[in-house]
Amino acid sequence: MQFRDLKKQYEVLKPQMDAAIARVLATAQYIHGPQVEELEARLAAYVGRKHCISCGDGTSALQLSLMAWGIGPGDAVFVPDFTFFSTGEVASAIGATPVFYDVLPDTFNADARSLEQAILAVQREGKLRPAAVAAVDLFGLSADYDAILAVAEKYGLPVLEDAAQGFGGVYHGRRCCSFGNTSITSFYPSKPVGCYGDGGAVFTDDDDQAALLRSLSVHGKGSFKYDNVRIGMNSRLDSIQAAVLLVKMDAFEASELRDVNTVAGWYNEALSDLPLDLPVVPEGCLSSWAQYTVKLPEGRDRNTLQAAMKELGIPTMVFYPKPMHVQKAFGPESTVIPCPETEKLCERVLSLPLHPYMEREQVEAVAAALRRCL
Repeated sequence: MQFRDLKKQYEVLKPQMDAAIARVLATAQYIHGPQVEELEARLAAYVGRKHCISCGDGTSALQLSLMAWGIGPGDAVFVPDFTFFSTGEVASAIGATPVFYDVLPDTFNADARSLEQAILAVQREGKLRPAAVAAVDLFGLSADYDAILAVAEKYGLPVLEDAAQGFGGVYHGRRCCSFGNTSITSFYPSKPVGCYGDGGAVFTDDDDQAALLRSLSVHGKGSFKYDNVRIGMNSRLDSIQAAVLLVKMDAFEASELRDVNTVAGWYNEALSDLPLDLPVVPEGCLSSWAQYTVKLPEGRDRNTLQAAMKELGIPTMVFYPKPMHVQKAFGPESTVIPCPETEKLCERVLSLPLHPYMEREQVEAVAAALRRCL
């Protein structure tokens, strides 16, 4: 069994995918080909944003967003403690300081109360200037933006929506990537919509920010390629990846988002009698299910359980085993408040195989293996 079966997806999409890639090869427009512009327009329309700026990967999308806001040394960027490393990494990469706040135990997403505590702690210390808030749409589920945006507005901070895993999710009638001053997503192959390599995108409704982001993503260019007016980076989505994503978007909109929610529903039924905390999708939300993550009973030896599942042919993953605030790469100034919920989650979470092409029998097999191992 595959954890996320990209081979099966390719088999289903092979005729359209091969034709799309062949068209790029035939024109030899590998960089800034027409597929890139078409994809950007389609993505912006899908999420409800005015501008989409594609780039090389999701991490670059995060960094470009902070660079466009002029964030740097002396600035604090508030980041959820339970997330992938890159959300905090990009702040450090441009000389700013990530400051971690806790998450909610049921949705795994940003806790607005903890965010405010972190902001106040930074203000009291007076060493850093509160500069921006990052909120993460983890595992396909949007953060609670009513609460997060209220706190950010109270303290005059821009919000960066990290929807690397959340593309396709919905929060109270709006799609992920439509929240915050700027939002980003990732097209890493295992994401809800993934390419055949790395890729990412930044979304904004601000014309000036969009122009600045486009400049920053191509060596800080000005009016033409060799007119460099600022220090930027080289982060572009190539034409082949754009062609792949156009095909993937067709499938995602037509069936994959619906089908992955069906599979998640099968899991909810099949695991309902087990001593597990199942994922929560709040009312008014739709998840795109980048992962299906359960919480094991307290004290359960996760390593032993994973080994037993592997023996039965069932792959599992742990996202994430370490809180951000204990990562060696970050200094002590990143920890201004405790994050107990994150610490508990890191000990208990376990992600199960999930993709739109799973069959009910496979879900039942995973459930049976878990029942046996527990």
